[in-house]
Amino acid sequence: MSDPVLLDITDDGIARIRLNRPEAANGLDATLLRALNDAVLSCHGDPRTRVVVLSGEGPNFCAGGDVKTFASKGEGLPDYLREATAWLQIATASLLRLKAPVVTGVHGFAAGGGGLGLVCASDLVVAARSARIFSGAARVGMAPDGGTSVTLTQIVGARKAMELLLLNPTLTADEALAIGLVNEVVDDDQLDKRLLALAGELAAMAPLALAATKRLVWAGLGATIEERLGEEARVVSELSGTADAREGLAAVIERRAPAFEGR
Repeated sequence: MSDPVLLDITDDGIARIRLNRPEAANGLDATLLRALNDAVLSCHGDPRTRVVVLSGEGPNFCAGGDVKTFASKGEGLPDYLREATAWLQIATASLLRLKAPVVTGVHGFAAGGGGLGLVCASDLVVAARSARIFSGAARVGMAPDGGTSVTLTQIVGARKAMELLLLNPTLTADEALAIGLVNEVVDDDQLDKRLLALAGELAAMAPLALAATKRLVWAGLGATIEERLGEEARVVSELSGTADAREGLAAVIERRAPAFEGR
């Protein structure tokens, strides 16, 4: 089996982290999330790292949690999600604490607390025109995680965050740009080129100044985010034991509309 996360660090200071489960739309399971955190820690510990570029292999950036893995756990899902969400918390916090700026490239779907959460935990985001971004948690009887109950609100404002989290609209790249969720939109065939150009520009700048700037910006909400990460994990684990959550997962796999019963 190939590694679920790939990491390359070049001598010019650019670290590339790539989610590598393309056959599952880079869906997040506990193994990938643990590997993602390991990759971020490797970047933190490597003195060459001046900027981190985060992207996904295959047609999608990240389709959120791996619903097939979740559904396979049956009644053991709450315990499994406690582990998975713990690693998601750790990986999200690691990205936020990382001294180097994180530039994320989004193509295809960025969904759920995983996909959207990684977008919101990044410092700069470039979207390909193919990008489609949505929360999706409420669609399957779950609650937002990955820090999005805080970070999304800070990025787009409370009213828009409520709309995105409650109604779960699927945003195009241009719609995401219009509300400030991403920094810019490029043609799909230009995404990698633009990511590397932006990374090169950042890598040439003063790393201590960039680290201080990043820390100052996130400090306004960092403590609150980390407090909320634990609460998000508790709520997600609790909801995963409900019939509505099982119905939501089954509906996604069977490609049908869910029938929620409030239990």
